[in-house]
Amino acid sequence: MNPPTQIKEGEYTVKIYSLIRDQKYHEAIEILSSELENHPKSRAALSILAYCHYYLQDFAAAADCYKQLVQIQPDNVEYRVNYAQSLYKANMFAEATKATFSIPTNTETQSKILKLQSAIKFGEQDYSGSKALIDQCTSDDVDVEINNGCLLFMEDRYEEACRRFLTAQQMIGFQAGLSYNIALCYYHMKQFAPSLKNIADIIERGIREHPELSVGMTTEGIEVRSVGNTLVLHETALIEAFNLKAAIEHQLKNYDAAMDALTDMPPRSEEELDPVTLHNQALINFDANPTSGFEKLQFLLQQNPFPPETFGNLLLLYCKYEYFDLAADVLAENAHLTFKYLSQYLYGFLDALITQQTSPEEAYRKFDDIASKHTDALRKLTKQVQESRQNHDDEAVKRAVNEYDEALERYIPVLMAQAKIYWDRENYAQVEKIFRKSVEFCNEHDTWKLNVAHVLFMQESKYKEGISFYEPIVKKNYQHILNISAIVLANLCVSYIMTSQNEEAEELMRKIEKEEEQVSYTDPEKKIFHLCIVNLVIGTLYCAKGNYEFGISRVMKSLEPYNKKLGTDTWFYAKRCFCSLLENMAKHMILVRDSVLQEIIQFFEHCEAYGKTIPSIIEQPLQSTVIQPGTRTVAFEARYMKSLFLKFV
Repeated sequence: MNPPTQIKEGEYTVKIYSLIRDQKYHEAIEILSSELENHPKSRAALSILAYCHYYLQDFAAAADCYKQLVQIQPDNVEYRVNYAQSLYKANMFAEATKATFSIPTNTETQSKILKLQSAIKFGEQDYSGSKALIDQCTSDDVDVEINNGCLLFMEDRYEEACRRFLTAQQMIGFQAGLSYNIALCYYHMKQFAPSLKNIADIIERGIREHPELSVGMTTEGIEVRSVGNTLVLHETALIEAFNLKAAIEHQLKNYDAAMDALTDMPPRSEEELDPVTLHNQALINFDANPTSGFEKLQFLLQQNPFPPETFGNLLLLYCKYEYFDLAADVLAENAHLTFKYLSQYLYGFLDALITQQTSPEEAYRKFDDIASKHTDALRKLTKQVQESRQNHDDEAVKRAVNEYDEALERYIPVLMAQAKIYWDRENYAQVEKIFRKSVEFCNEHDTWKLNVAHVLFMQESKYKEGISFYEPIVKKNYQHILNISAIVLANLCVSYIMTSQNEEAEELMRKIEKEEEQVSYTDPEKKIFHLCIVNLVIGTLYCAKGNYEFGISRVMKSLEPYNKKLGTDTWFYAKRCFCSLLENMAKHMILVRDSVLQEIIQFFEHCEAYGKTIPSIIEQPLQSTVIQPGTRTVAFEARYMKSLFLKFV
């Protein structure tokens, strides 16, 4: 729908006009509000005030102004149209529908009213009602083409919707919102390249035509003021484009690029953020700040409307962080959202996860039922791929392969959750058995291969088999070895040592050391823990085998230099070895030379000096237990452990 008519010079005071021309709408609103206190029925003041509110996207306030204008001048059709439109924009659909019925119908207004009523029905998710109203409009109207595209999109008919939008684009040329619709269709069709091209067009046009929106300045570290939620910002579709770009980069596992996309968008204060941006910020920054992420998702769930993915993502993240009681509470309190926003697959998966806390056996059965349905679907899709290849139908092959990949991505979490039940019980043989049953579908999936490698490693008698799974993961990223998880490198090194392949272990460690040195040269302040964790795991292995002197010395060496290697995780794994040593010394099961004890005490003194600001535990994002300040640092724990070892000197 079109915004209210632009304000023309001479309609009010020169000062107000100047403020609007300079986009100082808040100042204009203050003056107009003050004026209306003295002259509450000033039509000119109300009209300009309504325009200012509409421009700032405060549609409820704009609707209130237009309501007063309709009462003052009932015969003005434009006021009635703007009133109904403002109500629609404010998501007050019932009131907006009622307002449209009071607009006089003539040849000029009929099409406008029908399109507005159709948009209201669309907002209410009454798509058949929206379609019926659109069909009454003239077919050569570009808005009809766009609205039909939107209706096809909601029916998941993305290719047809995209064709409609492209036709509309040929009719009217570039329009940011239309380009965004096209990009969104390509995104849902998994055609990321054309989607990113349309996004790039939107961003390039927005930067060129509206430099005042400060695109990209936040990412570059330049402090800029909020640009607010103006009509210009809405018309550029920059916010929508950057959000879609972030979603694509996140799917492609380019997490830094996804984060940059969110910070590149025009700057706004947190209270000005739209629901989609707030949702995406919560997800993309979740690992760095889970507490804030939970707060944002919980806040969004109370809003109307909120992004449809919010409900499922909040539940999944509760389960990821093992807040199963909270997940169960949210499900119980929002039964009406369950049927609306959760697919049958996702609901079944969440139900099994929550059941696992009280009845692992019942949860395993539920996971098994879900897994059986997935394996049946995967077999059918495999058959479809084969038949399409035999018929030399490339489009059908592509479609079937995409469906197979999507089905596999849904199956993998179910399989992993099922295996975790036995992993938590340390029944690694049963975990391996579960993985072997799924080899038919998952043997090329990275997550499956990684977890098979872990379960073989944990059995301690299958290091050679573990190497055969770890090695391809490492070789695949050998030129960028620091991109590989440190625990994968550590487990591979230990597997080499346990199978008498010490040269391979040393070569891998030299490669890690070389890469770390290069990073330290380019970014001296950056902390990298890969080699440290590898040495920690090797040291822990020797301690577990009873060779404490060599194991402890390896652990201590791994944390040098302390300013770069001492961290919450590395301290956690290091102190486990010292606690084990303390326990065995207290039981008089082993003796340690005084020189080694002196080295240990010196090690704790270093940790005490460098660990004053390093937390010793990672608090859960929704932690309710109060821990006394000062007791949760590496320095405090190092000092305490030093006092225990001093008793043995």
